Amino acid sequence: MCTGVRFIDNNGGMYFGRNLDWSVPYGQKVVITPRGYKYNSAFLGEMSMRGGAIIGMAIVAENTPLYFDCANESGLAIAGLNFPGYAQYAETAVDGKTNVAAYEFPLWVVANFTTVAEVEKALKEVAIVAKPINEQYPVSQLHWIIGDVKRSIVVEYTANGMEIFQNDVDILTNQPGYGWHQENLRNYMNLFAQMPKEVKWGKAKMMAFGSGSLMRGLPGDYYSPSRFVRVAYLNTHYPVKSTEEENVSRLFHTLTGVAMIDGAAQMADGACEKTIYTGGYSTTTKTYYYNTYEDPAIQKVAMGDYNLDSADLVQV
Repeated sequence: MCTGVRFIDNNGGMYFGRNLDWSVPYGQKVVITPRGYKYNSAFLGEMSMRGGAIIGMAIVAENTPLYFDCANESGLAIAGLNFPGYAQYAETAVDGKTNVAAYEFPLWVVANFTTVAEVEKALKEVAIVAKPINEQYPVSQLHWIIGDVKRSIVVEYTANGMEIFQNDVDILTNQPGYGWHQENLRNYMNLFAQMPKEVKWGKAKMMAFGSGSLMRGLPGDYYSPSRFVRVAYLNTHYPVKSTEEENVSRLFHTLTGVAMIDGAAQMADGACEKTIYTGGYSTTTKTYYYNTYEDPAIQKVAMGDYNLDSADLVQV
């Protein structure tokens, strides 16, 4: 499972990040796709980096970065989150549509566009096709959060075809669909961050034991609907910050609030999920930050430290 989040700082910079939750790592690395790189799209032929250089967490197959999450230097970011049982891609290319293979969708988005508005317009003519890059990597059932400095959307390709949702809480978890999650938030309208005033029941006067009393009912488990509610609450109530240090701290503290601990939640095969890594991007400094389950120290990779005009992928 996974959790994604987006927010803006006091200066208009965007921070966009995610937890990748699974039982084992994938051998992922921070990968920079420079401006001069070209890749062969499954259906669209050779593609160039119109949105500028790209950075994010990925594995590389067939000299193609398969990004879990990434952002381009124009400030457009995307993350794919597990969506089994709901994602339903086209089996073959659809006539009259721009056909994009599921494995290349994140790369296609940030390679071709610079804003959410551009992506949203283009997606009306897109079909996502269930074509794997090779036999080693089967097609993953995903949905995506896409953000820029102005807003974010959620993209789901289901039995209904392409569905796009305005993401008014700037977060995403897993199944069910985003529309269901939006409705479910109405069950938690009673949650508040404030300290309650004294309450009288007849002659009895009562004060809360301390802060957090009006948060009672906020889910604390790892179930996808619970994480959606919890991260929506944490993200919308976190005080807006100004500096890079403060905002990176916010990003990691927020995602730690929904991180999964080994042994707590088993999958169908009996293996336990944990947060393999937490990663995120700052549009202010064009820097990718990340840590792993084994090493919680936050690492950073700045795009400016590399040759962004190269034609070769950089695996950090």
